[in-house]
Parts: sequence; C-alpha cells; structure tokens
Amino acid sequence: MAEKQRTLKASIKLSGVGLHTGEKVNLELCPAPDNHGYKFQRIDMEGQPIVKADADLVVATDRGTTLEQNGARVYTTEHVLAALYGMQVDNALIKIDGPEIPIMDGSSWPFVEAIEKVGYEEQQSERDYFELSENIPWEDLDKGIEFLAIPDNHFRITVMVDYKSPVLGTQHASMYNVSEFKEEISRCRTFVFLRELEFLAKNNLIKGGDLDNAIVLVDRDDVSREELDRLAKLLGKEELKIQVQGIGVLNSSKLKFENEPARHKLLDIVGDLALVGRPIKAHILGARPGHSGNVRFAKVLKEQIKKQEKQGRQFDLTKEPLYTICDIEKMLPHRYPFLLVDKIMEIGEENIVGVKNITMNEPQFTGHFPGNPIFPGVLQIEAMAQVGGIFALSKVEDPHLYSTYFMKIDNVKFKQKVVPGDTIIFDLKLLSPMRRGLVNMGGVAYVNGKPVMEAEMLAQVIKDKV
Repeated sequence: MAEKQRTLKASIKLSGVGLHTGEKVNLELCPAPDNHGYKFQRIDMEGQPIVKADADLVVATDRGTTLEQNGARVYTTEHVLAALYGMQVDNALIKIDGPEIPIMDGSSWPFVEAIEKVGYEEQQSERDYFELSENIPWEDLDKGIEFLAIPDNHFRITVMVDYKSPVLGTQHASMYNVSEFKEEISRCRTFVFLRELEFLAKNNLIKGGDLDNAIVLVDRDDVSREELDRLAKLLGKEELKIQVQGIGVLNSSKLKFENEPARHKLLDIVGDLALVGRPIKAHILGARPGHSGNVRFAKVLKEQIKKQEKQGRQFDLTKEPLYTICDIEKMLPHRYPFLLVDKIMEIGEENIVGVKNITMNEPQFTGHFPGNPIFPGVLQIEAMAQVGGIFALSKVEDPHLYSTYFMKIDNVKFKQKVVPGDTIIFDLKLLSPMRRGLVNMGGVAYVNGKPVMEAEMLAQVIKDKV
C-alpha cells in the first residue's frame, strides 16, 4: 500500500542548553510542505539562513554531527533528526536561535514526546523510499568501523559496540522496524567515559553537560575525590555533588536498559542516516560506529541512490517464474490475441510482478502505425490489468470460477514508447486492503529498468462460473 508523506500538525517549542556550547537555545519544530525534507533555520542570524539536513553538508563529527550552509552552522543535529525520522515525520523546518540543538536529557525522547503531543498531518505526496538493490559493505580498517547495508522490506538496524572497557565491554542493540524507535530507542541517553571528560573540557566541549543529560561511565576503581573535584571545577560544575563507587556509572545513575549505550549508538545512526535525504528500506549493520563513520556511510548510501537511479529499477528475470503461461491460462479467461501476460515472477501479500514480451508477430502491429510499430497504450493498460487480475485470483480458491471486471482507471501516464523487442515488467501494489471482491492496485510498467507507464486501477472479482 502506498504511504503518504506526513508533517507535524502544529509547531512545537522547546528550550534547553547546547551540550558543547553550553548556550541556552530555543527550538521550534514547524510543519513543512511536501518533499521539503528536514531543514534547519538559524533565526538568530542576519537573513535567517537555511541549513539543509544533508550528509554532504557535514563539516564536523567530533562528539556530534555539525552541518554548515549559507554561512551558518548547526551543531549536534543527530538527536532531533533521529526523533523526526524515528517518528516518521517526513517534512519539518527546525528553527533555532543559537548555534546548537539543545541536548535536553541526552536522548531523543523530549522531541518524540513533543511530536506525539501535537500529532501528524498526512500530505498529498507519496513517500519516496530508497529501496536497496544490492549489499553495500563499507569499512574503515584504521578505526575498526564496519557497516553493511542489506536489502530489506523495512528500516532495520543492528549495532555492535566494543569499548574494551570493564564497565561496558561488548554490547549489541537492534531495531527490527522503525515503529520500535519510540519505545526501544528514543529514551536512550548519550554517554561519556570519566577518563574522556578532561580532554573534552580542555577542548572547549561539553560546556552544557551534566549528570542529567549524559551517562558518565567509570571504568576504573581508583578514582580519587581530588580528581573528581578537579574535573568538576574544570567543567565549571563545582556545585555538582559527584559520587563514585568503583566501576560503574557516576552517581549510580540507573540505566534505562542494560545495553543503553549500544541503543544510544543506534539512535545516533538513525539521526545521522536521516542525512541521506530519503526514508530507507534496508537492514543496516554497524560495528563500532560513531558520527564520523555514520556520516561517511550516509554518503555511500547517497552514491548508491544515484547509481540505482541511473541503472533504473532492477528485476531478476533469470529465476524460475512463479506462474508460466500454462498456469496463467488456467486462471485467466483470455486467449490469443488478447492474453497479454507471459509469466508471473512473484506474488506477495500486497504486490505482484508480471512480464510481457513484445514481438513483431502480434496482430496489432499490422494496423497500428505501420512502419513505426509501437505497442498501444490501451494494451499496456490491459496487460497491467491482467497482471492485477492474476493477483486477485491468486487470493481465492478455484480461481477458474471467477472473472475480474474493470470498475475504474485513474492517474494513467505514458512516459515513453514501447516497441517490438522490449520486455515490459509490471510491478503492482495494493493501494487498500481487498474487501468484498474489490481490488484497488497501483502499478508501474518498466522497460530496461525505466518507467514507461503507470496507472491506478479498481476491479471487482466475481464468482460467475460453476
């Protein structure tokens, strides 16, 4: 079933401090039109410049993902982008009056909660999914980062982190479908090792960090009170009452999940892959990920999108067909010269792929544009309808006792001519569940991977034989 894009029903206002800048910032998530995607707007700057959420605009990945465009920077974009992507908001304008997205509680949950509160507005355009056509491996051997993207019907992520630390060790986290993001991933907070704090502070980072918006992991048991006090002073948090009780979590902060750090790394991947610019259908596997690796892999996926668009839609016609012409003749009442489907390659719960080979020997070419043979558009529609009819009849017992009748054809478009020698592949999907014999399908016809025709059709399946 075709999915529509959606945006927010109303604007959302939130305030907080930036994790690294420590500056107070006001943020407003605003509805945006179809095909807008995610964009940031620095309303505190002259001209209120726009910064697009795009992997090609990333300028820094140290402890967060920073974007720059039109002379404006936006720091720590990943948690708000993860919330929008994870809650399947396709279009949003994110207005901020400072350089950094507020860290809130260190997770995506405050954004998710606010998004759910205002609700969603369905839009006219369909979601333009990036559906992977092949396995895409990528690795950085020097840093031990590995990614693999595998074709899948859903957006799925599996993460492995390995910090070689007694407090963390090796952890795994998974999200089998984007619908799990809210409950399983969005509440998981950012984390840092106690041993990293001094370096981060001296490098002008984590000015807005405290024990309410980050998990501080302690991986040694000889931390002295003097060291803690010195760190608190370095961070400008002298008033903070820091307690450490050996290896574990500073102040014994209770983890939301045993593998909360790994789940937060998964959250970061969701936010960074939002920079691909399209909703994704693939299984992403990441080992020892971080913002640098995430963003570089997002760029790899963007290149794959360009490659697949250049190649066109790919179908495997070398495999055994699900139905041969002999099987089709047992289902459809059509015969020469009006049987226009040669084989069916696949049938799913909501889709079907059928094939029609065009030859010069077909009778319509005798009188249709002699000397310039073009397969008529009306026969393309009829061939697509027959594929749709096979889908409907495959869902009933004794299909030979049924007939399929057209009720409506909508949104027909012809994109290029079809000629003898071409193989047309019809890819149809259900637009709504089948009810009372009514079948509503949308389809695209392809030749050499390029769309040549598309249409939406409504038909009724009636048992009219005994």
